[in-house]
Amino acid sequence: MRLRDKVAIVVGAGSIRPGMGNGKATAILFAKEGAKVACVDLRLEAAEETVETIKRQGGQAIALSADATKEVEAKKIVEGVVSDFGKIDILFNNVGIGLGDRGLKITEKDWDTVMNTNLKSIMAICKYVVPEMIKGGGAIVNNASMAAFYGHYNYPYAASKAGVVALTRSLAVGLAKYNIRVNCVAPGLIATPMVEPLMGQRRDSTVEQRVPLKRHGKPEEVAYAVLFLASDEASYITGQTICVDGGLSAM
Repeated sequence: MRLRDKVAIVVGAGSIRPGMGNGKATAILFAKEGAKVACVDLRLEAAEETVETIKRQGGQAIALSADATKEVEAKKIVEGVVSDFGKIDILFNNVGIGLGDRGLKITEKDWDTVMNTNLKSIMAICKYVVPEMIKGGGAIVNNASMAAFYGHYNYPYAASKAGVVALTRSLAVGLAKYNIRVNCVAPGLIATPMVEPLMGQRRDSTVEQRVPLKRHGKPEEVAYAVLFLASDEASYITGQTICVDGGLSAM
């Protein structure tokens, strides 16, 4: 087991709709690999569903409800995890949304909501996780998107995900002296409950035209990339972004 005796927090561990999202898949995989997992989600029932799956498979997990964009709630997350598990070794920042109209038709409210959810939430939770990780080192993995690297119709989504990549690099440099590694995954066209409705009827044609592997990705494939970056196998890797995109970035 690659994460034996580790304690992990997965922020955004539930699925927004029925099915398997990146956070849920990662939380389940972390537990299979021996970690005690704190499953955090805005909706408690979504976090509890992930915990139930983990426990059915013999793993250890707790469910926590929090708005990760608010520092006071981020602090409560960390305090709760330390109270239950005693330490924090791994943090996966998976929470993210895409909403609003195309291009400059975006409203100020939608812009702020997306930026706060996708980017501010990472800074909020890191403020309180890092002091705990400093005690023994750790690994932080942030979830960006391939939208960070090409022209995307949803401006705040693309801008926020590019910000995640930049913030990951800055955190990696700033925290290296504490033996805390910070890396990033950038999923491409992954079949998650959040993405499926957005792709609609264009799904198959988009994959066929743009993805060299000619298929959409699975949340579990993102989870394995996160697992690698969170594990000791990646002990000399920090400040990097791994594209989990079926070759999309090579086109």
